[in-house]
Order: sequence, then C-alpha cells, then structure tokens
Amino acid sequence: MARTTYYYNIRPREDKYAQIRKDIIRIFNRNKERYGYRRVYQQLRAEGIVVNHKTVAKLMAEMGLYARKPKLHYHSYKGEVGKIAPNVLKRDFATDAPNRKWTTDVSQVDIGGKKCYISPILDMWNGEVISYVISDRPDLKMVVDMLQKAFRKHPHTNGLIMHSDQGWHYQHTCYQYLLKEHGITQSMSRKGNCLDNSVMENFFGLMKNELLYNNRWENINDFKVALKE
Repeated sequence: MARTTYYYNIRPREDKYAQIRKDIIRIFNRNKERYGYRRVYQQLRAEGIVVNHKTVAKLMAEMGLYARKPKLHYHSYKGEVGKIAPNVLKRDFATDAPNRKWTTDVSQVDIGGKKCYISPILDMWNGEVISYVISDRPDLKMVVDMLQKAFRKHPHTNGLIMHSDQGWHYQHTCYQYLLKEHGITQSMSRKGNCLDNSVMENFFGLMKNELLYNNRWENINDFKVALKE
C-alpha cells in the first residue's frame, strides 16, 4: 500500500450523514420504533429532507433500527357457504373520490388467553375507517353491526364496491342481502390470494406493529380501549 493511501484512510473524517442519522433516530423513536426504512424515508421527504431511500435503509441497518414484522392474522375462510361474488376490484385500489370503493376484513388479537376480533370498513380513497366493531366472537352479528354503522354514516351507497376475502361472513346470504339492499356491488378476493385485499392486510399489519406488538398488555380490555383511541 502506498504511504499516501495509508494516511488517507486512517485520517479522521466528517460523517456527511450525521444530521440525517439524527433525523432518522428522531423519527424512529417518535413513532415508538414502529417505522421501517420506507416510512422513515417518506417522513423525511414530508419534512423536506432530501435523501435517497437506499441511503435511509443503509443508515438504519448500520444503526440497528428495524421495525417488527407483522404476524399472521385470523383466517375466516370456512368453505363455500353461499354464492361467491367475482373479484370485481381486480387489485385496482385507486379511486378519485370517497365512497366508491370500500374494503373489509376480520383480524384476531390474542392477549393472555383471551381473544377479540376487529372488523372494520376502510375507504380506499384515503384509508379512512368508515366503521368498525370489536367483538369477543367472530360471529355474523359483528359484521352486520359493522355494516349498519356504515350505512347510518353514509346512507347513499348506490354504485359503491365492497371488497373482501372469502370469509364465511361475506358469503352469508344476510351479508349479501344487505349489500344489494343498499345498491352495493360485492367483490371477493380469490382464495389464497392475500394481495387481492392488500389494503386491509396493510392496515392490520400497521395496527399490530404500531399498537399490539410494541406494548405490554395487562389484559384484553386495556387493548380494546387503546385500539378505540
């Protein structure tokens, strides 16, 4: 090795990413260690900090900053109960106005041997939670109550698309009847294709990463209160 090369490499250097590192740590800690590099990158850009997403991923890896991975959620498919609707949505999640495309699913939470089930409706336009029900049992009443809440909030739903997986709730004739009664077109994911309903998958993943897995819960009721908040 040339003498000049040796001294060039051992000399102290200024970390050009020193401020970016501080900003990454600030965002990561502010969001209770819930954000991976993509969401940290998005927040940096939102704050007007220009940096490449690959640089954010590299710096976070160097600092050992990793968000937790989402776990598997509750699966409600129990075979064909009624007439299954076609996949009308076909992964076209974009919409130019609210109340054009809604999506729903059910997720299970288990704390201390006690379970609860969350059944929300999301508007694909902006991710808004239109309505939700938290229940101790994944029964039909849970899904019907969720629909009734949504219809009271938005009575004019004619032409709207409601997308879900092939859970037995959504195959039930009562559920199908309520949709038809309100002029809603039913759409269902193909069996075994979770990407067909990735909007809800993403919502539940974020909810569990940001709330469920990053806290220690004394009981299921404490979690329910926090989830409502």
